[in-house]
Amino acid sequence: MGQLSVRPETIVTMGLRQGEWHDWIQLDNRFEEYHRIKTHRLSIRGRHCVQTLLAGDHVASATEPAREAVQELAEYLSRRYPQVYEAKRAATKPNDYGWYGEGQIRQITIKPLNVTYDLEKEDPMTVAGMLVQDDLALMIQGTDGKHYLQAGSILLPGTWRLEDKIGMPLASIHTSGDVPQYQEKLELSMDRFFTKLTPEKLILRNNYFLQVLYDCPSTDTEVHAARKFDPHELAWSTSSFGNEETFAASHDHSTDGTSIPFIPSSKRSEPTPENLFFRTERQSLRRLPRTRAILFTIRTYLDPVTELAGEPGVPGRMASAVRSWPDDVAQYKGQYRYKDVLLMYLDGMHKQQVEEGRDQSSAKYPF
Repeated sequence: MGQLSVRPETIVTMGLRQGEWHDWIQLDNRFEEYHRIKTHRLSIRGRHCVQTLLAGDHVASATEPAREAVQELAEYLSRRYPQVYEAKRAATKPNDYGWYGEGQIRQITIKPLNVTYDLEKEDPMTVAGMLVQDDLALMIQGTDGKHYLQAGSILLPGTWRLEDKIGMPLASIHTSGDVPQYQEKLELSMDRFFTKLTPEKLILRNNYFLQVLYDCPSTDTEVHAARKFDPHELAWSTSSFGNEETFAASHDHSTDGTSIPFIPSSKRSEPTPENLFFRTERQSLRRLPRTRAILFTIRTYLDPVTELAGEPGVPGRMASAVRSWPDDVAQYKGQYRYKDVLLMYLDGMHKQQVEEGRDQSSAKYPF
């Protein structure tokens, strides 16, 4: 995992920063694992997780933006990581998607996995999502000025479903998910940002959650079947949210009575430090040069808190961040599920690091 994305205090902002093109798409030693989980997800929920919409009342079809997106990814990946990807090109044609005057890519092979995708015959969003560890979303501006989610490959979302968000404008995507302070502090600035984004710019942001990998009884066959292919619940948090198919119909209640999707308390164990995971997303946004759609990539990292807490300064910084969440942010992040056990553990690790002279929690945050 890269630098830990935890600020010692919580300020609700867009949190954007300029990215470097050589670092647009990141690969790591879990590439095969992510590809395996995505392949399984396609086989059981493909039509729910990968969609491309045709034109609607206010917005154009995503068919051509999806073609451009997979070509842009194939061009970038085969040039940035030639030891991993090998591209075969078609003959050059006017206005094709090839870079530097070369014919556009017709096939691309992930060499370590010996898997080849046909960009001329296979669904563009399906192929695009399988080429990388990221999830992908395409936003298209409508005639009403709003940006709509018109296509996506969302195979590793953890807690939300593409089928519930597809076709929505940007504001509705966030408000339907109860994103804290979105309308008050973020909506206008995000609308302006999306409208002004140019193809030359790569924009990055990070967010994070704490995810509980609940211990479940052996009789809970649903959870154990899901973990056979996805042992840490990277794709869908089954032990927290239950069956993905019936997600919207399943509810539990937080300590303040707010109704949220959740499995019954009787089926959950109490969390321990060992089953707490730090889930962070590295998101990128860029405007595609031809179709002008915005391609949004979401790379998820999932790491045990007990491993991260061994790093100098991390326990103190993480504990400070969790304590700083306003009530609405704490509710959104499900803090009541794990707060007590997490803070007790982090405080103990922080104290140990201070005593050993290894604490760096006051070091300047990298972003």
